[in-house]
Parts: sequence; C-alpha cells; structure tokens
Amino acid sequence: MLTEGVLRATAPREKPYKLFDTGGLFVIVNPNGSRWWRLRYRYGGKERGISLGVYPVVSLKLARQRRDEARARLADGIDPSHQRQAEKVAQTVTFELIAQEWLDLQSRKLAAITIAKARWILEKLVYPDLGGRPVSQIKAPDLLTVLRKIEARGTYQTAHRTKQRVGQILRYAIATGRAERDVSVDLRGALAPIVTKSHAAITEPARIGELMWAIAGFVGEPITRASLKLLPLVFVRPGELRNAEWKEIDFANSEWRIPARKMKMRTPHIVPLAKQAVEILRKIQPLTGAGRYVFPSRLSGQRPMPANTINRALRWLGYARDEMTAHGFRAMASTSLNELGWNPDLIELQLAHCDRNKVRAAYNRASRLAERRTMMQAWADYLDLLRGATQVDR
Repeated sequence: MLTEGVLRATAPREKPYKLFDTGGLFVIVNPNGSRWWRLRYRYGGKERGISLGVYPVVSLKLARQRRDEARARLADGIDPSHQRQAEKVAQTVTFELIAQEWLDLQSRKLAAITIAKARWILEKLVYPDLGGRPVSQIKAPDLLTVLRKIEARGTYQTAHRTKQRVGQILRYAIATGRAERDVSVDLRGALAPIVTKSHAAITEPARIGELMWAIAGFVGEPITRASLKLLPLVFVRPGELRNAEWKEIDFANSEWRIPARKMKMRTPHIVPLAKQAVEILRKIQPLTGAGRYVFPSRLSGQRPMPANTINRALRWLGYARDEMTAHGFRAMASTSLNELGWNPDLIELQLAHCDRNKVRAAYNRASRLAERRTMMQAWADYLDLLRGATQVDR
C-alpha cells in the first residue's frame, strides 16, 4: 500500500512509471514530475480505466475514497467511465437549452401571445440566474431565489406564473431523460398568495353611454382610434384584437374569423360584425389594408400595435386603471347582455369561454351563429342608443 511519504518522495524518471496501491488504484509518475491517479477495473469482461485526478491536489485519502465510490457503482452494475461521460454530457444540457426545446414544442399548440409571454418570462426573469445551469442540477432553493426576486418587485402573479412555467419545463426534461425531479413542487406554499382582482369595467348603462361618447370624441392616432371604437363592438380579448389580420376579415359575410392558434382556448372563433363594426373597418382599410395587420405598430407594419395601446387611450380619456381597462369591455358586454335578457349560453359562446363538453361546444358554434349575429347587431345598436342619450344630456 502507498503512503503519503512514499508519494512525496517519488522522483521522475526518463519514462513514466507506476506505483500501485490496492483495489486497482495506482499513480503514474511522469517525466515532468506530474503524478496522475488512475483506477483499473473490469466491466463486461473487459479491462477499463478512469482518471481520479492529480496528486497532491487529490490526496491519497481522496483517491482511495474515489476508488471506493467507483467500486460501489460497479457493484450496482454501473460502469464508472460511462457514468462520467454521461455526467459531462449533462453539464452541457442547460436549463435554457431544455426551455427552448419546450417552447418550440408548445408553439405548435399554444396561442402566439401565450408563447410570447412565456418567452419573455424565461428570457428576462429566469435565464439570467438559471439559463446556463445544468438542468439536472437545479435545486429548489435555486428556483426560490429567482422567484423571490420577482416577488420583491411586487409582481406576485408573475412569480406564480414563472414557477408554473419552470415546472412545465422541468417535467419535460424528466420525460426526455435529462432530469430526475421537478423541484418546483417543493416550493408549494413558499410564495406569497395571489390576491385576484377582476378587470376593471364599467357596467352601468348611464356610464357606458358616457364612455361611448368619450370614445367617439377620441382624437388620437387613427389606428388607436379605430381599435378603441371597435373593441366595445366585438368584445374579444385585447390580444386578439391587436393581432387581427386583414385576411381574417370576411366583408362579404360580415365576419371576423379568428384562427385557433390565436385563441386562448385553441379553437377557431367567429365574430359576427355589426354594421357599425364593418364601417370602422372600412374606414381604416385604406390606411392599413395593404399590410398584414388591421392595427399595425406605428414603428413597423410587420408587428401589431403595442399591447397597452388601448389602455393608454382610456387613461388619456380620463378613465383610471381601477375604473376601466381594455379587457373590461368583455365584462361590460357580458353583464349588460345578461341584464338585457340574452341567453347566457349565447353570450358565453360569443365570449369564447371554454365549454367543457366539446361536442356540445362544436354544435353550439355551428348552430347558433345566426343568433349571435342578431345579438351582436343588437348590442351595437344598444351602445349607439346609450351614447346618443348621453349626447342629449350634455
């Protein structure tokens, strides 16, 4: 057996030579004086070997410890050399690499806006701390550190959404054999709870009339003005409006056909267009009709208008954030139409809310379009009536 004294006293020779310990452990003394630990073993009937480090950085005690660990793996039927190669490969499989794979896969079935939000969360909030880390080595405290930074900004909902996304990516890594655990499950209860708030919306008839009167008088950019006028008439999600494309507008049938990839529920949606909505689109067509988007960005016609455009217009009109939002037009229409006596199922269909019974949902979409068309025209006329009453009052 070797001793530290023997190792310290070894002198280089003209050619490399070996000094043996026990259990297949030995050290190679090179002509330049370096001393490399090696372990010789047999696996699958063949002789193999691995390096255990350089003396004296790796002491005799540590070399024997590494030898015993390798022998323990052999006893479990694991080749230490293959395991080391796998560990080296694992070091190159970073969280960012797995996340990009996951995003590419999900982009086939999730709405573009959902993918864009997920990409933003990962690139801005997760990659700086975890992107370069081997996915198999990420621990619960590592993820919690990222989430605590998000909470420190007061964005608690974003923290929960980030945890959800990271968990989905880790489960994908597990499914593809590149991680063993989803550490996000260990953080259950570790984040501050979300206090949910409904989107601010105006629902009283008199105040709806005032809002429509204010929108009619908006004097901002033509694209902003048109989008602000159209949203109350169609009450789609703001992201669906800003991503509207001219190829989706069917003037012959007065319909806007939104493809499934743009919808939150991943099903195609038809929006019957009242004559007032068609008029708005006809007026904006000479300005943007040659491009892709109905409401393009001022900076680039290849992109839709910014996400906060309509909310900024509402602020300019004097409506506070807790008073009215772009998303609030959906609540305004839902509440009003229910109060006006329209069939709740019809309203839910037009809002494109998910129907758990998919067969029934498909039937409803196909069979109740005529009823929805009538409802949408009645809704547009009702908004005109409320606006007209406000003008008389003023």
